[in-house]
Amino acid sequence: MRRRSTPVPRDAVHHPVFARFYARLSVTADLKGGVAERREELLSGLSGRVIEIGAGNGLNFAHYPGAVSEVVAIEPERSLRQLASGAARHADVPVDVVPGMAEALPVKSEAFDAAVASLVLCTVRDLPRALAEIKRVLRPGGELRFLEHTLAPGRTLATTQRAADRTLWPLLFGGCHTARDTVAAIEEAGFELGLYRRFRIPERGVQLPSSPCVLGVARRSGVVDRSAEAG
Repeated sequence: MRRRSTPVPRDAVHHPVFARFYARLSVTADLKGGVAERREELLSGLSGRVIEIGAGNGLNFAHYPGAVSEVVAIEPERSLRQLASGAARHADVPVDVVPGMAEALPVKSEAFDAAVASLVLCTVRDLPRALAEIKRVLRPGGELRFLEHTLAPGRTLATTQRAADRTLWPLLFGGCHTARDTVAAIEEAGFELGLYRRFRIPERGVQLPSSPCVLGVARRSGVVDRSAEAG
């Protein structure tokens, strides 16, 4: 049974040129840049109901394990959402692609066992609000799996990232901001940080502002905080 989609403003996110570019680049990165293996690692061991934030053209769908009972894939960009819908029809698990924004997810609170953020937190307009929304829709103890661009540990590349973010990079690459400290933002949002590791895409050769990445897991606390009620 398919849920009723919640409408979003017609042009809330509309990057048709970038969408076409990304659709080609992402497939090449999966095949030649080792990103497909990262997706497999990102999604390994998931089960139950999963919400994917910013599904793009749906390249994660083929990697969800059979223990996943349903994926609700949120994608605000119309062109990418159409591609994701096509990918969903070939997935081995049920995938429902719906419009929506990370900062206002069109789903109920505590409805999901896990959330997936894959190369999307760099593009959201309000990162703290998006992470708060992800936390809201996860059940207590639910996991956030993330595969994201992140701030480089080295000063030279980090400086390049900040300069790129202030100039043309976000305009050319669908709102991407490469200098966001993703791990710190996840912790500041109140998640319990689990294992994570940093790597680069590509691992060798010229390093771009988007090359530094991080892959890991965080959890929504399973302990209910009653302090506010006591006051």
